[in-house]
Amino acid sequence: MAKRVAVIDIGSNSVRMVIYERTSRFAFYLLYEAKSKVRLSENAYQNGGFLQKTPMQRTFEALADFQSIINSFQARKVLCVATSALRDAPNKNEFLERVKKELKLNIKVIDGEKEAYYGGIACANLLPEQKNAISIDIGGGSTEFTLIDKNNVSNTISLELGTVRLKELFFDKNSIKEAVSYIDSKLTALDSLDASTLVGIGGTFRAISSAIMTNSNYPLNKLHAFECKVSDFKDFISEILDADESKLKKLNIKEDRFDIIKPGALILSRVLKKLSIKKLITSGVGVREGVYLSDLLRNSKDKFPHNFNTSVRYLLDFHIKDRIFANQLNLLSKKLFDLTYSYLKIDIRYRSDLAIAAKLYQTGNSIHFYSQNKHSYYLLQGALEYGFTHKQIQLISTLARFAKNKLPTNDHMQKYKDLLPDLNTVESLSYLISLSVALLNHRPRNIDFDLKFEEGVLKVESSNNLYLSKEAVKKLVELKNFKVEF
Repeated sequence: MAKRVAVIDIGSNSVRMVIYERTSRFAFYLLYEAKSKVRLSENAYQNGGFLQKTPMQRTFEALADFQSIINSFQARKVLCVATSALRDAPNKNEFLERVKKELKLNIKVIDGEKEAYYGGIACANLLPEQKNAISIDIGGGSTEFTLIDKNNVSNTISLELGTVRLKELFFDKNSIKEAVSYIDSKLTALDSLDASTLVGIGGTFRAISSAIMTNSNYPLNKLHAFECKVSDFKDFISEILDADESKLKKLNIKEDRFDIIKPGALILSRVLKKLSIKKLITSGVGVREGVYLSDLLRNSKDKFPHNFNTSVRYLLDFHIKDRIFANQLNLLSKKLFDLTYSYLKIDIRYRSDLAIAAKLYQTGNSIHFYSQNKHSYYLLQGALEYGFTHKQIQLISTLARFAKNKLPTNDHMQKYKDLLPDLNTVESLSYLISLSVALLNHRPRNIDFDLKFEEGVLKVESSNNLYLSKEAVKKLVELKNFKVEF
């Protein structure tokens, strides 16, 4: 597979392009992203589905610029798919042939089930593991659903429900009751499906989630994997449906969505009424990522290897030079956890978070040695994009931030109180990662000491003097009723 791959998704409302770069076999990161709200399907649904001249020209011009960007990054492979707007258009060949002839770009028009599948595998691979979940991808012309259980996807469904479609057929005519009836008739296709978690893909779901985050002063600037209470989400949808433009602005809905946010919100409202949803999670990934993953993972059944995380591997590939030391920190932190977690009253589930924080502790060193911890914190908070909950991301980045000789500050704990565990857990985990760094301060090629823990005392035994390790341990802010003896 090419090192740099561009993916273009031509939807009814927007065209989007991403460029990914691989750092190793299955590890990648986002190199560039571009988007344009071309409204390709504008005025199509009230004209028999025929694409109109002006929207087609807008889309063509956006694609021409995308090609220029792709060339500037020297991406060697371009994957371009089109969904509902072109799928439904009787005159689609006119557009497809022009793009192929003038831009040398081959567009693959995918059916609704394939679109649903791409969104599903993106969520299954790049979100924290979900059980008994259903994804919903509300587009401009259609809405796709996929059942997700762990990393398996099934029951791909595509319905002729979309924000632009409903706007032109019903909302522009103020026929809201008819819109409700139309939506409910389409949603009968979900009668046999059962799910407790709703995974939201697409612009409508993200716009609503983003507004909720802004209005609640949510402390983490990350939309992917954001979780919201079902009751809060339903209440916010109700506010949107009753709002005029002035109220939409106060709700922090962006102006370019004013005319299509209500059709999208109504679809969500009817879906939530139909399904017994207990958990909501927002996906920052969708069709584009699914197209990329189906190419990247084509020889592994569209799944990452077991226990593989692409974000962790990317950070290791790109930012950590001494992998031996990173692995030693990982192993030692797990050893310390196993010896002490019962005494320190730490839940066993935090073992993996501590180990990842230890392994990635050095990431900030690639930017600046003297401010390593600060840069590690921001890198991990931002780049642990895939496969983690927000609580995991904040805990892992916090542990890296305060590793070495400090405990998390009161201000930090207060700011992230809704995402971090209790104080005892955070301080204990922070001490264990700092202790790991201190004990390996002499950076041996192999761990050259043994550990025993009894009644609050960690005994470090070694045939070496461990002078630097002893000095480093003395500088640590001690935990209450916890001693280290050499």
